[in-house]
Parts: sequence; structure tokens; C-alpha cells
Amino acid sequence: MTDTHAHINVPRFAEDLSAVVERAVSAGVSTIIVVGVDIPTSRAAVAIAKRFPSCWATIGIHPHEADACSPETWRELETLAKAPRVVAIGETGLDYYRNYASKDAQARAFAKQLALAAKANLPVVVHMREAYADVHRALKQAMPPRQAVMHCFSGDYAQAAALIDLGCMISLAGPVTFRSAVKLHHVAKMVPSDRLLLETDCPYLAPVPHRGKRNEPAYVRFTLEAVAQRRNVAAKELEEITDRNAQTFFGITPLRTAV
Repeated sequence: MTDTHAHINVPRFAEDLSAVVERAVSAGVSTIIVVGVDIPTSRAAVAIAKRFPSCWATIGIHPHEADACSPETWRELETLAKAPRVVAIGETGLDYYRNYASKDAQARAFAKQLALAAKANLPVVVHMREAYADVHRALKQAMPPRQAVMHCFSGDYAQAAALIDLGCMISLAGPVTFRSAVKLHHVAKMVPSDRLLLETDCPYLAPVPHRGKRNEPAYVRFTLEAVAQRRNVAAKELEEITDRNAQTFFGITPLRTAV
């Protein structure tokens, strides 16, 4: 299995990071993509990827952090993009739900990271919350970077289909296991097999049966099983499909785990 979006580079994992990675590997998670949301977490993602063979890194500026960006931010991000085991730019995008940063600052930061992705020939990890029209417009203008993945997708299938038409991947996380997530259940059923990825977004959004607890990469299995059920396929078959998608999208070779 592959967890394509994990924040194990934050303080909630500081005391037991090694155990978290070991549990994931023991559970059959061969690959963890550790995601940066600002300069400190991007540096930490690079360090974790260097430390653990199952981990790879992304580097980026989350839309919540867009107001704090400076010329030095962009210089360091461009330097980090060249580090070994960096496989994507982001988490970037637009968030009009929290609005922790101005829309203008978010748009500028998103555009800069799309341009960096194109320059570095790396895919983009996109955060989108209540900003579908502007995200779609930005991606349509910028594509192709190599590709983009809509991480922890929370929209409806019409939105997913329009983004897929642009070349995007759709990544599903713990909320697809929630009984009330009817729209996501339909998305899980309908997304073409070659456009589907899975993630935890840990430590957030733990899946059933761990809802309300700290999420971690080992729990991607529960998302896998829920999506497989919606698609009426065996979990093992979906595991092979989504692993292959992740390897192609991020350009990685997974750690071989024990059977």
C-alpha cells in the first residue's frame, strides 16, 4: 500500500516517529509521501525521507501560510526542490473555507508553486476547499506541469470529472469511510482506476474505526478497504492499482515489504 499524503513531519509524531514508520511497514505500507506545508515542515519532510527508506518528500507552502511568504521563502523552496527524494511540489492550492490568508496571497503562492513544479518537472499536490472554480481555472492555465493530484478530495463527482479531464489524479482519504459521506462514496465508485490514489492526511481525519484518534500511515488500509467495497473489487486488486498509480505519478520505486 501507499500513503500518498502524510504529515508525520509535525510535532504530534515527534516522540514516536520511528514506531509510526515501523507500524506502517509492518502493516504493508511500502511507501509514505511526507508532505511539507511551509519551510520548516518541508525541511523536515526532506530529512525524514533521507532517514527512512519507505519515505519520500514533497515541499510546498499551504494556502494557510501564503500571507507569510517572502522572497526568501521562494528561494529556499526552489533549493529544497532539488533535494534527493523530493517527488512533488505542495501542498499548495486554495482554501476559501478558513481564509487564514488573503485570496490574493493564496493565488500568488499557488501560481508560484505551479511554475516551480513545471520548472523542476515535478507533479503538484493540490489542496482545495470551497475554491473549486479558482483551482480549476489556475490548473487549466498552468497545465501541464507533469500532473496534479487533488489531495483529500472532498467535492462531488462532477468536479472530480472536470479535474480528471485536465489530467488530475483524485486522492481519497479517511472521510470516504464515514457513513455520512455520500458524495465521496459516489466519487470512490466512479473515478477511473488509473486516476485514483489513496492517503491518510495524518494526523488528521482518521478513518473508521479510528475516527477521532490520531491518524497514521498504517491506517491507509481502512481507506483502501472502504474504496474497494464501493467499487465492488477485491482490496488486493485495488491495492495493486493504486500502488502502481502512485509509483507512476510520483516516479518512485517502493520499499519491498514482507508478505
